[in-house]
Amino acid sequence: MTTDIAAMLWDTDPLYHAHAPELEADLASGAAETKVFREAYLGKVASLDAAGLLEALRRYEALTELLVKPQLYTHLLFAADAGNDEHKKLSQQTAEFGNLMGRELLFFDLEIMEIPDGRFTEIVADGGLSGYRHYLESVRKFKPHTLTEREEQLLKLKNLTGAEAFTRLFDELSASFRYRMTLEGEEQEFTGEELLGLLHHPDAAVRERAFATFLKRHEEEGIALGAIFNTVALDHGQELELRSYRHPMEPTNLGNEIPEEVVNRLMDVSEANYGLARDYFRLKARLLGLPKLKNTDVYAPVGETDRRYTFEEARDLVLEAYGAFQPRFRDICAAFFAERRIDVLPRPGKGGGAFCMGMTPSLSPYVLLNFTGNLRDVATLAHELGHGLHFVLAQKQTMLNYHAPLPLAETASVFGEMLLTRFLLERESDPQVKIALLCAKIEDIIATTFRQNVLTRFEERMHKERKEGLLTSSRLCDLWWEENGKLYGDAVDMIEPYRWGWSYISHFIHARFYCYSYTFAELLVLSLYRKYLEDGDAFIPTYVGILESGGSLSPADTVKPAGIDLADPHFWQKGYDFLAELIEELKGLVAKQ
Repeated sequence: MTTDIAAMLWDTDPLYHAHAPELEADLASGAAETKVFREAYLGKVASLDAAGLLEALRRYEALTELLVKPQLYTHLLFAADAGNDEHKKLSQQTAEFGNLMGRELLFFDLEIMEIPDGRFTEIVADGGLSGYRHYLESVRKFKPHTLTEREEQLLKLKNLTGAEAFTRLFDELSASFRYRMTLEGEEQEFTGEELLGLLHHPDAAVRERAFATFLKRHEEEGIALGAIFNTVALDHGQELELRSYRHPMEPTNLGNEIPEEVVNRLMDVSEANYGLARDYFRLKARLLGLPKLKNTDVYAPVGETDRRYTFEEARDLVLEAYGAFQPRFRDICAAFFAERRIDVLPRPGKGGGAFCMGMTPSLSPYVLLNFTGNLRDVATLAHELGHGLHFVLAQKQTMLNYHAPLPLAETASVFGEMLLTRFLLERESDPQVKIALLCAKIEDIIATTFRQNVLTRFEERMHKERKEGLLTSSRLCDLWWEENGKLYGDAVDMIEPYRWGWSYISHFIHARFYCYSYTFAELLVLSLYRKYLEDGDAFIPTYVGILESGGSLSPADTVKPAGIDLADPHFWQKGYDFLAELIEELKGLVAKQ
């Protein structure tokens, strides 16, 4: 594989070469096919027999793939360079196109909802529709919260100038931020991702200065960010009222097919185990020789303080880890590099964080990283390639069953991180390095469970309080401080600029209550990984089956073959018991020093 800069930028030409005219042709074709579909089925769906509904679903899937491809492509362009005017224009054009086509196709789901219950039961009993049963049932469960077609169209239309517009503003504003900070005696310019990467720097003063610089830049835009968060929360609250939902999380829970009581139990059990995190934070303070951690010390390196990884080293480690589990997994992940479907380096204008974009059953997924060379970045590569692996394996499904339900969307990614950690631990003989690796894994579990629970609680309070009136930025800071304080307790001091920590969390803007899916997935993966340790290679086909199922089953039915019962009231505690074992393993290594 080549290692030049070009090889570290993704190649979107397989989707569209130089944007036009192929993209414009697909937009035109999509509009025409949407019109044909609407004319063929408007007012007729509820009266179709099983064969007719099956044909309609297959046509709908083909149309959906055609319509989504231009939108996915331009989103990739925008994510890689939000400052490029042409990318902005194309992204907005396809977003408006998608919104328009979505309004024209709303009738299809609405009419599926209107099929009488008795007739629906009779139709889906037909063998030809068995593959779509879960999809059809998923659509129908929203019937009590769905409005008329005209009302739904108006809401979707207004989204362009409402919540979607503010989401876009958040993305563009965040991507425009530039930061200046003195490092090694010289003032330098950084991207946000580079500053956050310095939270892994061995010097405590550098870590604190980097995070403070990052947060203060957000505080400078407090008026805009406060307005964005208020608008998104107000929009959500109004939609809850229009659709007769009882509480802010209900639409997400319904979409996730996770009962409210299960989500509440997940969060309650997480909070009951916050003490595990505080126990670890106190241990880490001793390892760092500090009387007490600041929150800028949580990810400080332990042991191999100067260990940096080139991207090539990270690539090889991750591929080896996946290959040790299942050679086919290595081949699937290697294709991302060979086909240049990874955008690697941070740069001005590029979106922050990391993601893997699943496309369609016929289009390969893409990964965006902001790789700065620390161990956390190696784990992030394993995480995003886990998503990519999941998307590739699910390509045996059709379009309507392709995307895994949200609670399972993080399963392969988190499992991939666990494979990497155990791979590194098993090949390492130096106790200091083992301690560093265990610390990194424990911190990752804390971040993926407890921190995501904090984020969910903050989001829940934000939406509930916004219902009572405008939330000032100061009040948002207070809510954030209080929820984080519950986790850190007396074990960690938060730096004052961290009051603005809420303002850069994109999940609050892009997807309501996404964050608890991380907690769900982490605890689920700990159970799956423990089963792998017990069953060995016999577990692998079960795990592959989970990933291949995509969104064709409910979360509960997807994991049932692995012997997991999500309704078990003790299920979530088992994951935290595993974390406790890892902390004890770490204490044992530390005691031998």
